[in-house]
Amino acid sequence: MSSINNTIAGLELAQIGWVVPDIHAAVKFLANSLGIAGFPQPEQIRAQDLAMTYYGKSVAGEWLTTQTYNGGTFIELIQPVSGQSMFHDYLTRYPAGGTQHIAFRLPVSDFARVTSDLREQGYAVISEVDHPIARMAFFDTYQTLGVATEIMGITPEGWTAIEQMQKNR
Repeated sequence: MSSINNTIAGLELAQIGWVVPDIHAAVKFLANSLGIAGFPQPEQIRAQDLAMTYYGKSVAGEWLTTQTYNGGTFIELIQPVSGQSMFHDYLTRYPAGGTQHIAFRLPVSDFARVTSDLREQGYAVISEVDHPIARMAFFDTYQTLGVATEIMGITPEGWTAIEQMQKNR
């Protein structure tokens, strides 16, 4: 059996996900204090619209999210609004917010192999999404890495969307 370090070593760092109590304040701080701009207007997301599971079950969770591309990595901001999700759990545990997940991407054809490897290593799946641009699985790697680990299997449509987002920056 391989270790998590071996499993994610060959993957591309794609995104840093911050869960925050006030998404507008976070955008303002990142733009004004750190020069990280390009965040579009936050949009409201419903877990049910993404068919996003939470510990294997469909739940009603809503949050605001926005992301920008900066220095080769996407920065995602998430503000829980209502319901239940891993983002709500994080903000309940850490009311000031913080880095909740790190995402690694790979072609969707390798998604099952990598996620199976992490499952075999004993990492629990917190949430999963099967979206037209990517299959995503969030693993509970808090004890090992201090954050959740998202594996993103990018579809051909997803690679096109990523290229467009990078150009728009």
